[in-house]
Amino acid sequence: MSQTDLLITLTAHERDANNVTIAFTMGVKALEQGHSVEILLLSDAVHLAADGYADKIDIGEPFLPVKELLPAYLSKGGKLKVCSSCMEHNDVSKDSLLKEAEVVKADYVIEAIMNAKKSLQLN
Repeated sequence: MSQTDLLITLTAHERDANNVTIAFTMGVKALEQGHSVEILLLSDAVHLAADGYADKIDIGEPFLPVKELLPAYLSKGGKLKVCSSCMEHNDVSKDSLLKEAEVVKADYVIEAIMNAKKSLQLN
């Protein structure tokens, strides 16, 4: 496992659109500054990895809508990791995921948290 500069853990979906927006905004900004970034989707946040799901999240100015932030994050090299157990619990199928999303298990989650240089938790 490689060490990432910034690990962002996110547990919210549209229920907490502010935290979703902040996660992807900070991820994009860190990538623009040359840092490696991984967003780890846990709990309800696994829905965000489903193709098109995040398109409805827009909290307004001064923030960009997530339908713009998510592709920007991925195109700049951001990693999107999705908890397999959380997917199962929330009925999110692997077939529905964005092609860039990587499904991970609990062991990976612990390693990522313990090995990241810095973390931002939005729970």
